[in-house]
Amino acid sequence: MDLSIVIPVRDEAANIAPLVAEIVAQLRGLTCYEIIVVDDGSVDGTAAEILRLAAELPHLRLLRHLRSCGQSAALFSGIKAAAGAWIATLDGDGQNDPADVPRLWHLARAAPANPPLLVAGQREKRHDNWSKRIASRVANTVRSRLLGDATPDTGCGLKLFPRAFFLDLPAFDHMHRFLPALVLRAGGTVRSVPVNHRPRRRGASKYGLFDRLGVGIVDLLGVWWLQHRAIRPHLMGGETPVVDPGVTATTTTTVSRIV
Repeated sequence: MDLSIVIPVRDEAANIAPLVAEIVAQLRGLTCYEIIVVDDGSVDGTAAEILRLAAELPHLRLLRHLRSCGQSAALFSGIKAAAGAWIATLDGDGQNDPADVPRLWHLARAAPANPPLLVAGQREKRHDNWSKRIASRVANTVRSRLLGDATPDTGCGLKLFPRAFFLDLPAFDHMHRFLPALVLRAGGTVRSVPVNHRPRRRGASKYGLFDRLGVGIVDLLGVWWLQHRAIRPHLMGGETPVVDPGVTATTTTTVSRIV
């Protein structure tokens, strides 16, 4: 398996079928792939809709959390269960455009294996309300200056990276917002690529302006601390260097059904 598409969702019953259809259309003939949708404790018909689609699409899989554990936990569950050597992530609200995935895939495949590469989408023309755009701009500026990750848009859900490299990174709640900094800390590289961003057509956003502020500050300081505690010894001679990426926390989720 070359590529696994991992999509975290919560209460996105109206969006999942159009999104899966777009992904299938864009990846047809591109490579050997699978789609893993992680239902993070939805209370609507999201899981039932995914199961309906999976009956006709054998490469579509459903993972379910018994309760909502957050976007990072959903991503970790999906990536850990994935069979692909590469992972592409998209948000489940349909605002990321699957038409960008082939371009990111070709860029990643053309890059050397070392250092490992994270291809990160950069939303140049965002279709969000003004408060969300301003909050994101401020957060990106503060994060970039403190962490030095040189990534203009870490909040974009469209990313592509090697699965094995991701699983060696420190795992914690909200880690998906700091993925470029964590990749650089572990010796990888980051390439930001302009991507399309679309308005949400169905459902409601799960994030508000202030619900992430407190934990965002704590997480930012935590990642800064991790950066300054990284250990990268270089061995003499022709031996392979052993890199200690730091202590990796275990994300505990419950999967009730895997299709």
